[in-house]
Amino acid sequence: MKRPRRAAYALPTLFTSANIFLGFVAILQAFEGALQAAGGDVGLNPHFTLAAKAIGFAVLFDGLDGRIARMTNTTSDFGRELDSLADVITFGIAPAVLVFVWGVLFVVTTPAEWQTQLTRAGYMAAFFYLLCGAVRLARFNVQTNPGAKTSVRPDFKHFVGVPIPAGASFVASVVYWSAAPVRSLAFSIVWLLLVVLVGILMVSTWRYPSFKQLNVSKPRTPLIVLIVSLIVFMIWEWSQPVLLGVSCAYLISGVVMRLSGFVKRQKGTRPPSPPAEQLVG
Repeated sequence: MKRPRRAAYALPTLFTSANIFLGFVAILQAFEGALQAAGGDVGLNPHFTLAAKAIGFAVLFDGLDGRIARMTNTTSDFGRELDSLADVITFGIAPAVLVFVWGVLFVVTTPAEWQTQLTRAGYMAAFFYLLCGAVRLARFNVQTNPGAKTSVRPDFKHFVGVPIPAGASFVASVVYWSAAPVRSLAFSIVWLLLVVLVGILMVSTWRYPSFKQLNVSKPRTPLIVLIVSLIVFMIWEWSQPVLLGVSCAYLISGVVMRLSGFVKRQKGTRPPSPPAEQLVG
């Protein structure tokens, strides 16, 4: 096999660098949004919208850098480590900052004491999400590293637990759907519970679909082309509800796969019913 040129190794790294840059932009825009809301403007916040968009585009670049590395045969240990560090920043720290700044910091509480408790809960939920994301990445690196001593066999058809880009996509899609900072105490509590749930799903052993085996070079049927075109058109026209629906659907897909597998196992272990006795009369 012909060895790729050195310049080819720089192409996936450029996409990974763009991933890091977008995570950096998302963090800065979250701070800018907080400053705008602190100044009294608690309406629609373009900074929060831009932060959510930056995370969304980073998800796209994260999928491209690995695919390009595999297509050009330029995968390397350096690229994998850099990609993991980029994921911690863009899909771990940046969403965690948005979780607190957008969903907790500007909530209005009637008893003043509740504000302190809510702030503490926001710190805990945001850090829990970040910690679960880091653990998820570490487990993925151990499973896919050929030199690591592990008994876990990597499954390329499914991810074990929610991938951290999918968790960040959920956070970004919710913020993008409603760019105004949260003011309701009830919504903020539900928001923190959902973030904790996403963190639990990331470190769970539940299976989630993987699209790494999709080959874009193979010819596709007209139906698949039509479906992809329809999805792109819907995102273009109704990006906020469609992206929120897609991110929620992916999170729910693992739960559905788990429940369906449980039901199948229950049916398989159920003892066969005894034959009906013949009536003698």
